[in-house]
Amino acid sequence: MGNTVQSVFRAAALASRLITQDQLDRVEAAIRNSARGVRTSDVSDDELAGKLVELDVLTSYQADQLKEGRSKLNLGPYIITDFIGQGGMGQVFKAVHEMMGRASAVKVLPLNKSTPQAIVNFTREIRTQAQLDHPNLVRAYDAGHDGQVYYLVTEYVPGMDLRKLIRSQGGKPLSTQHAANIIRQAAQGLHYAHQRGLIHRDVKPGNVLVTPDGRAKVSDLGLAGFIHLADEDPRSGKIVGTADYLSPEQIRSPRDITPASDIYSLGCTLYYAVTGKVPFPGGTTRDKARRHLEDTPWHPRRFNPDISEEFVEIIADMMEKDPSARTQSAAEVCTRLEPWVGDAVALPSQPMTKSPWMPPPLPGQEEFEAQDTNEGPYDLEELESSRGSSQWSQGTDPLGAAGQDTLRIRAGRRRKPPLALSYPYATSRDLTVPVALAVSIPVSLLVGITLGFLISSWLS
Repeated sequence: MGNTVQSVFRAAALASRLITQDQLDRVEAAIRNSARGVRTSDVSDDELAGKLVELDVLTSYQADQLKEGRSKLNLGPYIITDFIGQGGMGQVFKAVHEMMGRASAVKVLPLNKSTPQAIVNFTREIRTQAQLDHPNLVRAYDAGHDGQVYYLVTEYVPGMDLRKLIRSQGGKPLSTQHAANIIRQAAQGLHYAHQRGLIHRDVKPGNVLVTPDGRAKVSDLGLAGFIHLADEDPRSGKIVGTADYLSPEQIRSPRDITPASDIYSLGCTLYYAVTGKVPFPGGTTRDKARRHLEDTPWHPRRFNPDISEEFVEIIADMMEKDPSARTQSAAEVCTRLEPWVGDAVALPSQPMTKSPWMPPPLPGQEEFEAQDTNEGPYDLEELESSRGSSQWSQGTDPLGAAGQDTLRIRAGRRRKPPLALSYPYATSRDLTVPVALAVSIPVSLLVGITLGFLISSWLS
Protein backbone atom coordinates (compact mmCIF):
# COMPACT_ATOMS: atom_id res chain seq x y z
CA MET A 1 0.00 0.00 0.00
CA GLY A 2 2.84 2.37 0.90
CA ASN A 3 4.62 1.86 -2.42
CA THR A 4 1.38 2.54 -4.32
CA VAL A 5 0.98 5.89 -2.57
CA GLN A 6 4.63 6.75 -3.01
CA SER A 7 4.52 6.06 -6.75
CA VAL A 8 1.94 8.78 -7.45
CA PHE A 9 4.31 11.70 -6.93
CA ARG A 10 7.24 10.07 -8.72
CA ALA A 11 5.21 9.06 -11.77
CA ALA A 12 3.51 12.45 -12.05
CA ALA A 13 6.80 14.29 -11.57
CA LEU A 14 8.44 12.37 -14.41
CA ALA A 15 5.38 12.77 -16.64
CA SER A 16 5.43 16.53 -16.04
CA ARG A 17 9.00 16.75 -17.40
CA LEU A 18 9.83 19.14 -14.58
CA ILE A 19 12.15 16.51 -13.09
CA THR A 20 14.38 13.85 -14.60
CA GLN A 21 14.90 10.34 -13.29
CA ASP A 22 18.50 11.29 -12.48
CA GLN A 23 17.32 14.18 -10.29
CA LEU A 24 14.92 11.91 -8.45
CA ASP A 25 17.64 9.32 -7.88
CA ARG A 26 20.12 11.89 -6.57
CA VAL A 27 17.62 13.51 -4.21
CA GLU A 28 16.53 10.11 -2.88
CA ALA A 29 20.17 9.22 -2.30
CA ALA A 30 20.72 12.49 -0.44
CA ILE A 31 17.74 11.78 1.81
CA ARG A 32 18.90 8.21 2.36
CA ASN A 33 22.44 9.29 3.24
CA SER A 34 21.18 11.90 5.69
CA ALA A 35 19.26 9.19 7.57
CA ARG A 36 21.38 6.05 7.62
CA GLY A 37 19.62 2.75 7.32
CA VAL A 38 16.66 4.13 5.35
CA ARG A 39 16.07 2.27 2.08
CA THR A 40 15.17 4.02 -1.17
CA SER A 41 11.70 2.46 -1.14
CA ASP A 42 11.06 3.99 2.28
CA VAL A 43 11.54 7.59 1.13
CA SER A 44 8.02 8.96 1.17
CA ASP A 45 6.48 11.25 -1.40
CA ASP A 46 6.27 14.01 1.20
CA GLU A 47 9.98 13.70 2.01
CA LEU A 48 10.93 13.67 -1.64
CA ALA A 49 8.68 16.59 -2.54
CA GLY A 50 9.87 18.60 0.45
CA LYS A 51 13.52 18.10 -0.50
CA LEU A 52 12.89 19.11 -4.11
CA VAL A 53 11.18 22.29 -2.90
CA GLU A 54 14.07 22.96 -0.52
CA LEU A 55 16.51 22.63 -3.44
CA ASP A 56 14.37 24.98 -5.60
CA VAL A 57 13.79 22.24 -8.16
CA LEU A 58 10.04 22.56 -7.57
CA THR A 59 7.81 25.23 -6.08
CA SER A 60 5.45 24.37 -3.23
CA TYR A 61 2.49 24.69 -5.58
CA GLN A 62 4.04 22.31 -8.12
CA ALA A 63 4.87 19.79 -5.41
CA ASP A 64 1.31 19.86 -4.08
CA GLN A 65 -0.14 19.30 -7.56
CA LEU A 66 2.26 16.45 -8.36
CA LYS A 67 1.44 14.71 -5.07
CA GLU A 68 -2.18 14.66 -6.26
CA GLY A 69 -1.07 13.03 -9.53
CA ARG A 70 -1.57 16.17 -11.63
CA SER A 71 1.26 16.26 -14.14
CA LYS A 72 0.02 18.93 -16.57
CA LEU A 73 1.74 22.04 -15.24
CA ASN A 74 2.31 24.04 -18.38
CA LEU A 75 0.38 26.13 -20.87
CA GLY A 76 2.31 26.04 -24.11
CA PRO A 77 5.84 27.25 -23.26
CA TYR A 78 4.75 28.64 -19.87
CA ILE A 79 5.51 26.50 -16.81
CA ILE A 80 3.03 27.12 -14.00
CA THR A 81 4.77 27.81 -10.69
CA ASP A 82 2.05 29.14 -8.39
CA PHE A 83 -1.58 30.18 -8.06
CA ILE A 84 -2.16 33.93 -7.74
CA GLY A 85 -5.90 34.36 -7.50
CA GLN A 86 -9.40 33.94 -8.85
CA GLY A 87 -11.02 36.66 -10.93
CA GLY A 88 -14.51 37.06 -12.27
CA MET A 89 -13.46 35.74 -15.67
CA GLY A 90 -10.84 33.18 -14.79
CA GLN A 91 -7.94 32.01 -12.68
CA VAL A 92 -4.54 33.70 -12.55
CA PHE A 93 -1.31 31.74 -12.17
CA LYS A 94 2.33 32.69 -11.91
CA ALA A 95 4.43 31.11 -14.64
CA VAL A 96 7.91 31.12 -16.13
CA HIS A 97 8.68 30.92 -19.85
CA GLU A 98 10.67 27.72 -20.36
CA MET A 99 13.16 29.35 -22.76
CA MET A 100 13.31 32.98 -21.63
CA GLY A 101 13.08 32.30 -17.90
CA ARG A 102 10.90 35.38 -17.45
CA ALA A 103 8.24 35.34 -14.74
CA SER A 104 4.75 36.21 -15.95
CA ALA A 105 1.16 36.17 -14.81
CA VAL A 106 -1.10 33.88 -16.83
CA LYS A 107 -4.84 34.42 -16.81
CA VAL A 108 -6.69 31.25 -17.72
CA LEU A 109 -10.26 30.80 -18.89
CA PRO A 110 -11.21 27.51 -17.20
CA LEU A 111 -12.69 24.74 -19.31
CA ASN A 112 -15.90 24.74 -17.30
CA LYS A 113 -16.48 28.39 -18.23
CA SER A 114 -15.33 28.25 -21.85
CA THR A 115 -18.65 28.92 -23.54
CA PRO A 116 -18.53 30.41 -27.06
CA GLN A 117 -19.49 33.83 -25.65
CA ALA A 118 -16.90 33.58 -22.87
CA ILE A 119 -14.20 32.82 -25.45
CA VAL A 120 -15.30 35.84 -27.50
CA ASN A 121 -15.15 38.05 -24.40
CA PHE A 122 -11.76 36.67 -23.38
CA THR A 123 -10.36 37.19 -26.87
CA ARG A 124 -11.66 40.74 -26.77
CA GLU A 125 -9.88 41.33 -23.45
CA ILE A 126 -6.65 40.00 -24.95
CA ARG A 127 -6.83 42.33 -27.94
CA THR A 128 -7.78 45.27 -25.76
CA GLN A 129 -4.81 44.84 -23.46
CA ALA A 130 -2.46 44.25 -26.39
CA GLN A 131 -3.09 47.82 -27.59
CA LEU A 132 -1.86 49.41 -24.36
CA ASP A 133 1.72 50.09 -23.33
CA HIS A 134 2.19 52.30 -20.27
CA PRO A 135 4.31 51.90 -17.13
CA ASN A 136 1.23 52.26 -14.91
CA LEU A 137 -0.83 49.64 -16.73
CA VAL A 138 -0.13 45.91 -16.54
CA ARG A 139 1.36 45.03 -19.93
CA ALA A 140 0.28 42.08 -22.06
CA TYR A 141 3.10 39.84 -23.30
CA ASP A 142 1.47 36.96 -25.11
CA ALA A 143 -1.72 34.95 -25.57
CA GLY A 144 -2.74 31.60 -26.94
CA HIS A 145 -4.48 28.37 -26.18
CA ASP A 146 -3.33 24.96 -25.05
CA GLY A 147 -5.87 22.58 -26.49
CA GLN A 148 -9.20 24.09 -25.48
CA VAL A 149 -7.78 26.24 -22.69
CA TYR A 150 -7.33 29.91 -23.59
CA TYR A 151 -4.85 32.07 -21.73
CA LEU A 152 -3.48 35.62 -21.56
CA VAL A 153 0.10 36.27 -20.45
CA THR A 154 0.89 39.58 -18.75
CA GLU A 155 3.80 41.01 -16.83
CA TYR A 156 4.12 39.68 -13.31
CA VAL A 157 3.90 42.49 -10.77
CA PRO A 158 5.53 41.60 -7.43
CA GLY A 159 3.94 42.98 -4.31
CA MET A 160 0.20 43.14 -3.60
CA ASP A 161 -2.90 45.01 -4.58
CA LEU A 162 -4.01 48.10 -2.66
CA ARG A 163 -6.75 46.25 -0.81
CA LYS A 164 -4.36 43.57 0.45
CA LEU A 165 -1.79 46.26 1.28
CA ILE A 166 -4.20 47.97 3.67
CA ARG A 167 -5.44 44.68 5.13
CA SER A 168 -1.84 43.56 5.67
CA GLN A 169 -1.42 46.42 8.13
CA GLY A 170 -4.57 45.57 10.04
CA GLY A 171 -6.87 47.84 8.07
CA LYS A 172 -4.86 50.92 9.01
CA PRO A 173 -5.25 53.55 6.27
CA LEU A 174 -2.35 54.83 4.24
CA SER A 175 -0.79 58.20 4.89
CA THR A 176 -1.91 61.02 2.63
CA GLN A 177 1.47 61.01 0.90
CA HIS A 178 1.48 57.26 0.31
CA ALA A 179 -2.10 57.22 -0.98
CA ALA A 180 -1.51 60.23 -3.24
CA ASN A 181 1.55 58.57 -4.75
CA ILE A 182 -0.32 55.35 -5.55
CA ILE A 183 -3.52 56.94 -6.84
CA ARG A 184 -1.63 59.49 -8.93
CA GLN A 185 0.21 56.68 -10.70
CA ALA A 186 -3.07 54.85 -11.27
CA ALA A 187 -4.53 58.06 -12.70
CA GLN A 188 -1.58 58.34 -15.10
CA GLY A 189 -2.31 54.86 -16.42
CA LEU A 190 -6.03 55.63 -16.74
CA HIS A 191 -5.32 58.92 -18.51
CA TYR A 192 -3.29 57.01 -21.10
CA ALA A 193 -6.17 54.56 -21.58
CA HIS A 194 -8.78 57.31 -21.74
CA GLN A 195 -6.82 59.15 -24.43
CA ARG A 196 -7.17 56.01 -26.54
CA GLY A 197 -10.90 55.82 -25.98
CA LEU A 198 -10.81 53.04 -23.39
CA ILE A 199 -12.86 53.04 -20.17
CA HIS A 200 -11.76 50.57 -17.50
CA ARG A 201 -15.20 50.17 -15.82
CA ASP A 202 -13.86 48.27 -12.80
CA VAL A 203 -11.39 50.56 -11.04
CA LYS A 204 -11.03 49.44 -7.41
CA PRO A 205 -8.31 48.75 -4.81
CA GLY A 206 -8.07 45.11 -5.91
CA ASN A 207 -7.12 46.26 -9.41
CA VAL A 208 -4.36 48.64 -8.31
CA LEU A 209 -1.16 46.64 -7.87
CA VAL A 210 1.65 48.09 -5.76
CA THR A 211 5.24 46.84 -5.95
CA PRO A 212 7.60 46.80 -2.94
CA ASP A 213 9.38 49.89 -4.31
CA GLY A 214 6.13 51.86 -4.60
CA ARG A 215 5.29 51.54 -8.29
CA ALA A 216 1.57 51.26 -9.01
CA LYS A 217 -0.08 49.56 -11.97
CA VAL A 218 -3.74 49.27 -12.92
CA SER A 219 -4.68 45.68 -13.75
CA ASP A 220 -7.58 43.55 -14.98
CA LEU A 221 -8.99 45.07 -18.15
CA GLY A 222 -11.47 42.24 -18.50
CA LEU A 223 -14.44 44.62 -18.28
CA ALA A 224 -12.86 47.52 -20.19
CA GLY A 225 -14.49 48.87 -23.32
CA PHE A 226 -13.65 51.26 -26.15
CA ILE A 227 -16.07 54.16 -26.51
CA HIS A 228 -16.01 54.04 -30.32
CA LEU A 229 -16.68 50.28 -30.35
CA ALA A 230 -19.68 50.27 -28.02
CA ASP A 231 -21.87 48.55 -30.61
CA GLU A 232 -19.41 45.63 -30.70
CA ASP A 233 -19.12 45.34 -26.91
CA PRO A 234 -21.30 42.50 -25.54
CA ARG A 235 -21.41 44.30 -22.17
CA SER A 236 -22.44 47.68 -23.54
CA GLY A 237 -25.58 48.86 -21.78
CA LYS A 238 -25.12 46.37 -18.94
CA ILE A 239 -24.11 47.13 -15.38
CA VAL A 240 -20.57 45.80 -14.96
CA GLY A 241 -18.06 46.48 -12.23
CA THR A 242 -17.90 46.05 -8.46
CA ALA A 243 -20.74 47.30 -6.27
CA ASP A 244 -18.58 49.21 -3.76
CA TYR A 245 -17.03 51.30 -6.55
CA LEU A 246 -19.80 51.73 -9.16
CA SER A 247 -20.37 55.25 -10.46
CA PRO A 248 -23.97 56.54 -10.42
CA GLU A 249 -24.08 56.60 -14.22
CA GLN A 250 -22.94 52.96 -14.41
CA ILE A 251 -26.16 52.16 -12.55
CA ARG A 252 -28.53 54.64 -14.23
CA SER A 253 -27.34 54.58 -17.84
CA PRO A 254 -24.43 52.17 -18.37
CA ARG A 255 -24.58 52.59 -22.14
CA ASP A 256 -23.65 56.27 -21.82
CA ILE A 257 -20.69 56.15 -19.45
CA THR A 258 -17.58 58.24 -20.11
CA PRO A 259 -14.07 58.35 -18.61
CA ALA A 260 -15.63 60.34 -15.76
CA SER A 261 -17.03 57.02 -14.51
CA ASP A 262 -13.49 55.77 -13.89
CA ILE A 263 -12.76 59.02 -12.02
CA TYR A 264 -15.63 58.32 -9.60
CA SER A 265 -14.40 54.75 -9.02
CA LEU A 266 -10.85 56.04 -8.51
CA GLY A 267 -12.23 58.54 -5.99
CA CYS A 268 -13.88 55.67 -4.10
CA THR A 269 -10.53 53.88 -4.23
CA LEU A 270 -8.75 56.94 -2.82
CA TYR A 271 -11.40 57.15 -0.09
CA TYR A 272 -10.64 53.52 0.80
CA ALA A 273 -6.88 54.15 0.75
CA VAL A 274 -7.00 56.96 3.32
CA THR A 275 -9.79 55.58 5.53
CA GLY A 276 -9.49 51.80 5.25
CA LYS A 277 -13.26 51.73 4.59
CA VAL A 278 -15.40 51.46 1.48
CA PRO A 279 -17.66 54.51 0.96
CA PHE A 280 -20.88 52.59 1.62
CA PRO A 281 -20.22 49.54 3.83
CA GLY A 282 -22.69 46.80 4.61
CA GLY A 283 -25.99 46.04 2.96
CA THR A 284 -26.93 44.23 -0.21
CA THR A 285 -25.89 44.94 -3.76
CA ARG A 286 -29.03 46.98 -4.29
CA ASP A 287 -28.42 48.92 -1.08
CA LYS A 288 -24.97 49.88 -2.30
CA ALA A 289 -26.27 50.90 -5.73
CA ARG A 290 -28.99 53.08 -4.20
CA ARG A 291 -26.49 54.75 -1.89
CA HIS A 292 -24.12 55.52 -4.76
CA LEU A 293 -27.06 57.24 -6.44
CA GLU A 294 -28.47 59.11 -3.46
CA ASP A 295 -26.37 59.11 -0.29
CA THR A 296 -23.18 60.78 0.82
CA PRO A 297 -20.45 58.75 2.52
CA TRP A 298 -19.11 59.42 5.99
CA HIS A 299 -16.58 62.22 6.12
CA PRO A 300 -13.09 60.69 5.62
CA ARG A 301 -11.77 62.48 8.70
CA ARG A 302 -14.17 60.42 10.79
CA PHE A 303 -11.79 57.49 10.21
CA ASN A 304 -8.53 59.35 9.66
CA PRO A 305 -8.26 62.74 11.42
CA ASP A 306 -4.85 63.36 9.84
CA ILE A 307 -6.36 64.08 6.41
CA SER A 308 -6.40 67.77 5.52
CA GLU A 309 -9.59 69.42 4.29
CA GLU A 310 -7.81 70.24 1.02
CA PHE A 311 -7.15 66.57 0.42
CA VAL A 312 -10.72 65.68 1.38
CA GLU A 313 -11.96 68.13 -1.24
CA ILE A 314 -10.01 66.28 -3.93
CA ILE A 315 -11.84 63.09 -2.98
CA ALA A 316 -15.16 64.94 -2.91
CA ASP A 317 -14.66 66.34 -6.40
CA MET A 318 -13.77 62.89 -7.74
CA MET A 319 -16.90 61.40 -6.14
CA GLU A 320 -19.44 63.97 -7.34
CA LYS A 321 -22.71 62.25 -8.26
CA ASP A 322 -23.13 64.44 -11.35
CA PRO A 323 -20.46 63.53 -13.96
CA SER A 324 -20.46 67.09 -15.32
CA ALA A 325 -19.57 68.46 -11.87
CA ARG A 326 -16.94 65.81 -11.21
CA THR A 327 -13.19 66.12 -11.73
CA GLN A 328 -13.12 66.00 -15.51
CA SER A 329 -10.03 63.96 -16.33
CA ALA A 330 -7.46 61.62 -14.88
CA ALA A 331 -4.85 64.20 -15.85
CA GLU A 332 -6.57 66.69 -13.51
CA VAL A 333 -6.43 64.09 -10.74
CA CYS A 334 -2.67 63.83 -11.28
CA THR A 335 -2.26 67.60 -11.13
CA ARG A 336 -4.27 67.99 -7.94
CA LEU A 337 -2.47 65.14 -6.16
CA GLU A 338 0.98 66.39 -7.15
CA PRO A 339 1.50 68.58 -4.02
CA TRP A 340 1.08 65.52 -1.79
CA VAL A 341 3.49 63.28 -3.70
CA GLY A 342 7.11 63.00 -2.59
CA ASP A 343 8.23 64.93 0.45
CA ALA A 344 5.41 65.99 2.70
CA VAL A 345 4.35 69.56 1.98
CA ALA A 346 2.59 71.73 4.53
CA LEU A 347 -0.31 73.38 2.75
CA PRO A 348 -2.25 76.38 4.02
CA SER A 349 -5.54 75.45 5.61
CA GLN A 350 -8.59 76.73 3.77
CA PRO A 351 -12.27 76.10 4.39
CA MET A 352 -13.98 73.69 2.00
CA THR A 353 -16.25 75.26 -0.58
CA LYS A 354 -18.74 72.42 -0.14
CA SER A 355 -19.39 69.54 2.23
CA PRO A 356 -20.59 66.40 0.38
CA TRP A 357 -20.20 64.17 3.42
CA MET A 358 -22.44 62.87 6.14
CA PRO A 359 -22.11 65.15 9.21
CA PRO A 360 -20.16 63.92 12.22
CA PRO A 361 -22.22 62.17 14.90
CA LEU A 362 -23.64 63.90 17.92
CA PRO A 363 -21.72 63.34 21.16
CA GLY A 364 -22.55 59.92 22.55
CA GLN A 365 -23.47 58.47 19.14
CA GLU A 366 -19.99 57.46 18.04
CA GLU A 367 -20.35 53.72 18.44
CA PHE A 368 -20.96 53.23 14.71
CA GLU A 369 -18.18 51.32 13.01
CA ALA A 370 -18.04 51.14 9.23
CA GLN A 371 -17.02 47.65 8.20
CA ASP A 372 -14.67 46.99 5.35
CA THR A 373 -16.40 44.73 2.87
CA ASN A 374 -15.24 42.26 0.31
CA GLU A 375 -14.96 43.88 -3.09
CA GLY A 376 -17.11 41.31 -4.77
CA PRO A 377 -17.74 40.56 -7.47
CA TYR A 378 -21.38 41.07 -6.52
CA ASP A 379 -24.34 39.86 -8.49
CA LEU A 380 -25.24 42.88 -10.62
CA GLU A 381 -27.79 41.06 -12.76
CA GLU A 382 -30.50 42.05 -10.31
CA LEU A 383 -29.88 45.73 -11.01
CA GLU A 384 -30.65 45.28 -14.70
CA SER A 385 -34.32 44.51 -14.04
CA SER A 386 -34.86 47.28 -11.51
CA ARG A 387 -32.75 50.28 -12.52
CA GLY A 388 -35.53 51.58 -14.76
CA SER A 389 -37.92 51.79 -11.83
CA SER A 390 -38.73 55.13 -10.25
CA GLN A 391 -37.65 53.57 -6.98
CA TRP A 392 -34.05 54.30 -7.91
CA SER A 393 -34.66 58.03 -8.24
CA GLN A 394 -37.15 58.37 -5.38
CA GLY A 395 -35.29 56.27 -2.84
CA THR A 396 -38.29 54.06 -2.08
CA ASP A 397 -36.56 50.82 -3.00
CA PRO A 398 -37.31 48.11 -0.42
CA LEU A 399 -34.19 47.19 1.47
CA GLY A 400 -33.96 43.45 1.84
CA ALA A 401 -31.00 42.99 4.14
CA ALA A 402 -29.79 46.40 5.14
CA GLY A 403 -28.40 45.18 8.42
CA GLN A 404 -26.19 42.52 6.93
CA ASP A 405 -22.54 43.03 6.18
CA THR A 406 -21.43 42.03 2.74
CA LEU A 407 -20.36 38.40 2.69
CA ARG A 408 -16.63 37.97 3.15
CA ILE A 409 -14.76 35.20 1.42
CA ARG A 410 -11.32 34.67 2.85
CA ALA A 411 -9.32 33.51 -0.13
CA GLY A 412 -6.30 32.80 2.02
CA ARG A 413 -8.08 29.84 3.58
CA ARG A 414 -8.93 28.20 0.29
CA ARG A 415 -6.89 25.39 -1.13
CA LYS A 416 -5.01 26.49 -4.22
CA PRO A 417 -6.82 25.03 -7.24
CA PRO A 418 -5.22 22.92 -9.96
CA LEU A 419 -4.69 24.11 -13.49
CA ALA A 420 -7.97 23.24 -15.22
CA LEU A 421 -6.56 20.87 -17.82
CA SER A 422 -6.51 17.19 -18.62
CA TYR A 423 -3.58 15.21 -17.23
CA PRO A 424 -1.64 12.73 -19.39
CA TYR A 425 -0.61 10.71 -16.33
CA ALA A 426 -3.80 9.07 -15.07
CA THR A 427 -4.19 7.60 -11.61
CA SER A 428 -7.15 6.79 -9.42
CA ARG A 429 -6.65 10.22 -7.90
CA ASP A 430 -7.54 11.85 -11.22
CA LEU A 431 -11.14 11.11 -10.31
CA THR A 432 -10.80 14.19 -8.10
CA VAL A 433 -10.13 16.46 -11.09
CA PRO A 434 -13.80 16.93 -12.09
CA VAL A 435 -14.54 17.72 -8.46
CA ALA A 436 -11.68 20.21 -8.36
CA LEU A 437 -13.00 21.89 -11.50
CA ALA A 438 -16.42 22.19 -9.94
CA VAL A 439 -14.94 23.71 -6.80
CA SER A 440 -12.94 26.16 -8.90
CA ILE A 441 -16.17 27.90 -9.93
CA PRO A 442 -15.94 31.19 -8.01
CA VAL A 443 -17.79 30.99 -4.72
CA SER A 444 -18.87 34.57 -5.40
CA LEU A 445 -20.78 33.36 -8.46
CA LEU A 446 -22.81 30.97 -6.32
CA VAL A 447 -23.39 33.73 -3.78
CA GLY A 448 -24.47 36.04 -6.60
CA ILE A 449 -27.01 33.53 -7.89
CA THR A 450 -28.43 33.20 -4.38
CA LEU A 451 -28.63 36.98 -3.96
CA GLY A 452 -30.31 37.34 -7.34
CA PHE A 453 -32.93 34.73 -6.40
CA LEU A 454 -33.65 36.35 -3.04
CA ILE A 455 -33.96 39.85 -4.46
CA SER A 456 -36.21 38.61 -7.26
CA SER A 457 -38.44 37.13 -4.54
CA TRP A 458 -38.50 40.45 -2.69
CA LEU A 459 -39.39 42.37 -5.84
CA SER A 460 -42.25 40.00 -6.61
